[in-house]
Amino acid sequence: MTGRRRPTSPRPYAFLTSTAAVGALLVTGCGALPGASGDSREPLTVVTWAPGGAATPDNVNTVDMSGMTAMARTYARWVNTSGGLDGHELRVVTCDESDTSTGAGNCARLAVKEKAVAVVGSYSRHGSSFMPPLENAGIPYIGGYGASDEEFTSYTSYPVNGGQAALLAGSARQLARTCERVSVVRPDTLAGDGQAWLLNTGLTEAGRPEPVDIRAAESATSYDEAAERAIDAAGTSDGCVTAVLGDRTGTFFDSFRRLGPTSGHVRISSVLGSVGQPLIDSTGGRNSPFEGAYLTGWYPDSGDARWDRMREVIRKHAFGDNRIDPDDTGVQTTWIAYTVLNELVKAIDSPQITARKLASALSHGTPADTGGLTPVLSWRFKDMLGSSAYPRVVNTKVTFQVVRNGRLVADKKGFVDVTKTLSDASAKG
Repeated sequence: MTGRRRPTSPRPYAFLTSTAAVGALLVTGCGALPGASGDSREPLTVVTWAPGGAATPDNVNTVDMSGMTAMARTYARWVNTSGGLDGHELRVVTCDESDTSTGAGNCARLAVKEKAVAVVGSYSRHGSSFMPPLENAGIPYIGGYGASDEEFTSYTSYPVNGGQAALLAGSARQLARTCERVSVVRPDTLAGDGQAWLLNTGLTEAGRPEPVDIRAAESATSYDEAAERAIDAAGTSDGCVTAVLGDRTGTFFDSFRRLGPTSGHVRISSVLGSVGQPLIDSTGGRNSPFEGAYLTGWYPDSGDARWDRMREVIRKHAFGDNRIDPDDTGVQTTWIAYTVLNELVKAIDSPQITARKLASALSHGTPADTGGLTPVLSWRFKDMLGSSAYPRVVNTKVTFQVVRNGRLVADKKGFVDVTKTLSDASAKG
């Protein structure tokens, strides 16, 4: 999974500032909330964290997912103008976790210090650092991006998507519809081994041959050799090349395109998070190397009408903050996570919302309707996939998309369920 760098802009107005952790900001309402019933309902504090993209001594290649924290603050401004969450003023504390284990741990400890009732719509690859403090404090982690394994194993995590595993299982299903042969270019790492296994499981389930597995350096600056091998293995017709290299996926497809005519007969593929609309735009739109590519996503394509409310909120309450791109999967995940929080708070309907009450509502199956952006979500034990590798996954649905005229559009209507592939891959792995 990856993010991308974006230019930052001055904040449109001053926020109250917390001194507890790296990059923490506290958003509060001003005065009585419209529609609130006096002081009968206590304010509700949550935390959202993500790497801000600024290089640190520990990580010079940090990703930029600052659109997620900006989206969280925008959501708070919006709901607080209309009475808050079920009458509770929403206070959002944000934290730059710097894409490091130290930063992630600091942000988690900030959530404990601020007495947050939940961490909502966040991104971090360092679950082993941020999850233990949340578990010790009983703070639920709602709707993480899916970038760490712990999000799908910890009892305090309530994911809204199936993570990269669901995307890879879905990608195999999408490719199997049209590709006679598939070459997969993936990192030469333990995580990369898992990627290849999921694609292999999905393709063989669909009656296709095993994909040709091409290992590549995770941080290479050129993938000419890997691209040439992938094209040769895909064959002269009905062949496909898929690459899941995180923020190096664009670099791979640059190498792929430079091979010229030899690449023209091969269909390309990836998953959202490695490739998305912002990357397609920045690499030439309809003239980008991704024109015609298959992509598997968690949510409906960004042009779908189900995103209209989010876009309206951004338009009216983001104040031109250019970190928020409504086409970005991270921004979309944060919106969905806060939608879940809103649904839960309304269902609890109490003057005081605590972390324990939220966790109880989640674990006892209070449903969360996200307006069709995901299936209705519920985190009862029987709702979970329960496989050894992905026990906390409750959303096993993905979407098939394709790049046409420079835009990601639906390749197949509706959601595709990849439960069987995930379960089989876990059982055989």
